[in-house]
Amino acid sequence: MAMRPLMAAAAMGLAAMMGAHAPQAQARAYVDVDVRVAPPPPRYERVRVRPGYVWTPGYWSWNGRRHVWIGGSYVVARPGYVYTAPRWVASGPAWRFHAGRWVRRY
Repeated sequence: MAMRPLMAAAAMGLAAMMGAHAPQAQARAYVDVDVRVAPPPPRYERVRVRPGYVWTPGYWSWNGRRHVWIGGSYVVARPGYVYTAPRWVASGPAWRFHAGRWVRRY
């Protein structure tokens, strides 16, 4: 019976140490998806100019079974960067999705 508190304390200590030594998380700038089904044509979206914002156009996303439309949106402009829209590119018999991203202007 006296072992339970000792084991619980040891487990909590071990968990705390593992958290302290965990490698830093790294975000991936983009995600590529390959599918064998071509995306439908893009949908028309009415866009109005909004100073200080950039329009990120809508795109077809693959949900594992079919393409689903993700509508575009406005995002705050980033000085010194240009937004590259998401796109599907034919890659042999498959289609590869390249997510939208910010690219530094040179």
